[in-house]
Amino acid sequence: MRYRTIGKDPATRREVSVLSLGAMLFGTITDEATSFAILDRFVEAGGTFIDTSNNYAYWVNGTQGGESEELLGRWRRSRGAGDELTIATKLGGRPLAPSATMALDVEGLSAKSIRESSERSRERLGMEKLDLLYAHTQITSVPTQEIVESFAGLVTEGAVGLLGASNHYAWRVAEARSLAAAAGLPGYEVLQYHHSYLRQRTDFPSRRSPDGQEGVLSGDHLSYLRSDPELALVAYSPLLGGAYVREDKPLGSEFDHSGTPVRLAALRQVVKETGATANQVVLSWLIGSEIPAIPLVGASSVAQLDESLAAVDLELTAEQRERLDAAY
Repeated sequence: MRYRTIGKDPATRREVSVLSLGAMLFGTITDEATSFAILDRFVEAGGTFIDTSNNYAYWVNGTQGGESEELLGRWRRSRGAGDELTIATKLGGRPLAPSATMALDVEGLSAKSIRESSERSRERLGMEKLDLLYAHTQITSVPTQEIVESFAGLVTEGAVGLLGASNHYAWRVAEARSLAAAAGLPGYEVLQYHHSYLRQRTDFPSRRSPDGQEGVLSGDHLSYLRSDPELALVAYSPLLGGAYVREDKPLGSEFDHSGTPVRLAALRQVVKETGATANQVVLSWLIGSEIPAIPLVGASSVAQLDESLAAVDLELTAEQRERLDAAY
């Protein structure tokens, strides 16, 4: 396994594995025994970065979520896991009532919600301090100053280490970070977005915004990250749900543009040259990109996880990377 540092303050920064394990479906679709086996294998391979959220996965059984955090809490206690692991969770998107569909009536980011939800996450995870806490949604009428001060207060109190934002438009992230910097407060240091080798259109209205796909890494986000190398990028759904390797998993309409076939052709060529799988080439490309990303991979079996773990040791040549980057 390889590692990198996220965060810049010596008091809160963390050294994490360059591959992160997503626990979204642990405790619901992925049963406890299988989840424990996947987590054990990840740690055995040197993995230290695990991701969840307080609303995972409410839509599976029509709940308000929390199943993933609860399972991770049981696994941590049973294994005696401690500070050697970095557990990231999120708040803001937990539905106010049980729901089996995409909920728009969610807890949001008021000072009250941030404090109460973070406390419940600590209880479910069995952690006195959350290593990394994301603001998970930008659906809010709360002033950005209140959000910034509320999250910063948790860091100051020692209840949270690092702060991050997921599924926010770039301007919202920039506004929040500017306010935090001006006030001398801790701000977002990690950004989590849907990002992969194939680029998707971001102009389609999302279920939460008529202005486009706020959860997809856009050119604005990339430009912002390039301007501040101290920001860390975590890329969720990097393998597009299996679409790179499964013929029964077609790409959605958001990939219906002229760049997709060109990139697929370049990817297939590198796959042939390396003898690796398309998934492994994509993960290796993300880890070693000019704007490096920490791929956040899911797994429903140890075998799936092993395929992703092998990507950490896959070294693409400079010429292969140049070809992949230049394909549009």
